[in-house]
Amino acid sequence: MLLNMLVLAADNPADHVANHPVPWMIVDGWWTWSGHTGNLLLSGLVLLIVGPLVAKSIGTKNSESGADKYVTKGRFAQMIEVICIYLRETTVRPLLGKRTDTFMPFLWTLFFFILVNNIIGLIPLLDLQHALSPTLKENQAAYFGGTATQSVYVTAVLAIITFIVVNLAGIRELGLVGYLKHLTGGAPAFIWPIMIPVEILGTFVKPFALAIRLFANMTAGHVLLATLFMFAGMGVVNFASGGLGLIIGGSITLISAVAAVAIYFLELFIAFLQAFVFMFLTAVFISQLAHHDHGHDSDHGHAHDGGHGHHGHERAHA
Repeated sequence: MLLNMLVLAADNPADHVANHPVPWMIVDGWWTWSGHTGNLLLSGLVLLIVGPLVAKSIGTKNSESGADKYVTKGRFAQMIEVICIYLRETTVRPLLGKRTDTFMPFLWTLFFFILVNNIIGLIPLLDLQHALSPTLKENQAAYFGGTATQSVYVTAVLAIITFIVVNLAGIRELGLVGYLKHLTGGAPAFIWPIMIPVEILGTFVKPFALAIRLFANMTAGHVLLATLFMFAGMGVVNFASGGLGLIIGGSITLISAVAAVAIYFLELFIAFLQAFVFMFLTAVFISQLAHHDHGHDSDHGHAHDGGHGHHGHERAHA
């Protein structure tokens, strides 16, 4: 029973970052269901259920009067509201300006979908199923479990969606001719044979980097956690053997358990960080395909302010 409860200690740590299909649900070699499929569905359900409830708590209450009708009800809804406002006003609006409200639904969706998947991935659903069902453990199968965002297929799909949105937004903002001119990088015509291929390559490299960054960060953290739990389980086995193993096993278990708790908190931080980075870089890529006339406006503003300052100085002198 002890070994069944220490599933992480019994297996290769890499098994806990792999996608586990359900063998009896494989049709003609195609996986119709796997642990990551279950997690994606679970994440979608969480967003579809929690999202409207939070929106209802944040929205204006017509049944109330005064300032209370505008006050968000519930601390969880207040936390989500703070996150949303921070992402919109502090992170995205400086980049997208007047286009912020147009793209925020997409960017919020990206952020919260990745975040929920990352957090659900920290719940040991895979190990719980293996502990409760010897059949699932024997077949290395799972209906739920793992972290969907540590699958390069999932992160690639997110990156492809981002690629489509970014480039369509660029064409809409610049026009097709302006979008194609953007590929020249503003360089002289004789450098275009070099610049255009480089810019086209960069267009594909950006979403590729998004996919690999999210995949690599989520995978590395989970492998480290699984390894620490494996050491903790090995220590328990040695501890149970008595004698010298009592001291060595107890020390290994204690150190590994403390380290695992610390890494778990770090993983929780990374879950938020990676969701933020994916959303932020998407906003950056959208902003890059836009008319860049802020410098001119800024210079004009400084000149205008300088003129006022000069006249003010003259009036003061007079």
